[in-house]
Amino acid sequence: MTTTTKRGIELLQDPSLNKSTAFSEAEKQALGLVGLVPDLTETQELQLQRVMMQLSKKDTDLDRYIYLMNLLDHDETLFYATVMSDPARFLPIVYDPTIGEACLKFGHIYRQARGMYLSITRRGKVKDILKNWPQKDVRFICVTDGGRILGLGDLGANGAGIPIGKLQLYTACAGVPPQYLLPMYLDAGTNNEQYLRDPLYLGMRKTRPATADLYSFVDEFVEAVQEVFPKCCIHFEDWTGTDAVHLLQRYRDKYCVYNDDVQGTAGITLAGMINAAKIKGTKLKDEKYLFLGAGSAGIGLANLLCSALVGQGMSLKEAQSRVYMFDINGLLEASRKDLVDFQKPYAHEHAPTRDFVAAIESIKPTTIIGVSTIGGAFNQRVIEAMARINARPVILALSNPTEHAECTAEQAYTWSKGKAIYAAGVQFPPVHYNGQTFLPGQANNFYIFPAVGMAIFATQAKRVTDEMFIEAGQAVADQVPSELLKQGLLYPLQSNILETEIQTAARVAKLVFDSGLARVARPVDMVAFIRQQVYKPEYRTEETRVGAVA
Repeated sequence: MTTTTKRGIELLQDPSLNKSTAFSEAEKQALGLVGLVPDLTETQELQLQRVMMQLSKKDTDLDRYIYLMNLLDHDETLFYATVMSDPARFLPIVYDPTIGEACLKFGHIYRQARGMYLSITRRGKVKDILKNWPQKDVRFICVTDGGRILGLGDLGANGAGIPIGKLQLYTACAGVPPQYLLPMYLDAGTNNEQYLRDPLYLGMRKTRPATADLYSFVDEFVEAVQEVFPKCCIHFEDWTGTDAVHLLQRYRDKYCVYNDDVQGTAGITLAGMINAAKIKGTKLKDEKYLFLGAGSAGIGLANLLCSALVGQGMSLKEAQSRVYMFDINGLLEASRKDLVDFQKPYAHEHAPTRDFVAAIESIKPTTIIGVSTIGGAFNQRVIEAMARINARPVILALSNPTEHAECTAEQAYTWSKGKAIYAAGVQFPPVHYNGQTFLPGQANNFYIFPAVGMAIFATQAKRVTDEMFIEAGQAVADQVPSELLKQGLLYPLQSNILETEIQTAARVAKLVFDSGLARVARPVDMVAFIRQQVYKPEYRTEETRVGAVA
């Protein structure tokens, strides 16, 4: 029997307890709900029918997003029952690509607070402010400063939608119970003049501080979390490239932290690379990689790829020699003087060039990876150059939202005359070309970070390592059946994402135990152990009584 001290309107206003029209007669009597809800008892299935009907009346995915966020604010269980009933349909609405539009308009579509908002003006009081959160056992904080949201740039407080959405995916994709999740926006200002002038903007109207000031504020936040929420893992999301890399380096060996843009993006891209090599009949070590974009995502991906290659027997130097990078100033090569520390391992001896096609023809990569946020950067010349030098060129256009993808699936298959092995950061429909049907995969982090999160949650891991993301990438790759690989699909079907992530989380959890990083006893059956932790979006079948004890 569940215990609650809430009654009446107070109970109905708690989305984690509210069942709306599904309260039984006994619950209505015991909890002071008679007359406060319609005088009937509906099944969750009937409630779900009503949600689907109401969603069908919405004209745009942004309208559907707003409706679903409103549902989450009132009935958390029904929200997750909706999203988990059809992940392939609802993940693009609650997250990418719709979340991009929602963030651009965040202050304009705002309904009520979700998560926490912590301003740099509160420095010195962060620990006390964290104690205002009602849940005392927080296991994950997803935190952003809004510095680089998706491919949209500095959105400041409008970026608060990202940690809200990311944590919903922990639950919807991998079954992490939602009560343990805390979205957090650290407000250190914004350099976005449009938002600083917008009367409905919800953040501080100040430009961003010096790096030392920002890092001092983040230090206080990270250290406060250790004291207030000692079992918590901090998930950094959508910080600017240099901050993303340097903050991860700053904390990763001391605390349980990771950066999804650096490690999660790398894990899912590694999965695609593994399966692309399977399709070609090669190994990762046989491939040569050229990145368009050398920020946090590109560097994180390159670093994880090199770690995977080292695990397969290469030296680190050999692994790095297989990876080339190209940014806004051209190819990273040894004569460049503008490179930051984490880019230098990929600056090889090579003639300078600002022409990406020339770089392709000189380097002869087997795989190009777009993390540039420049829509259309993989133009016809690029794809045709890759197709000239490769029997099966691998084209990974990872930037999002959709308008920032380096090329579409149709462009990749058409310009390569059906030779390309392709995936994008957003979902594109199947492509019919020359009598064949190609299934473009979506290299979306939601295959990786929720599963790693579930493994961390279940094992209470002390630290997060790159090896966990390598194992997650391999586990995801292993779950694509050969008949789908033959159609070019590099990732598992989204319709079965919960089962995919349970299997992935079990493999990551085994690695956590093998590495001595777990804080719980090792189970006999790892998959069963993960299944025991999985949240199910079902109303409790027991009647809830005030002050009742099981």
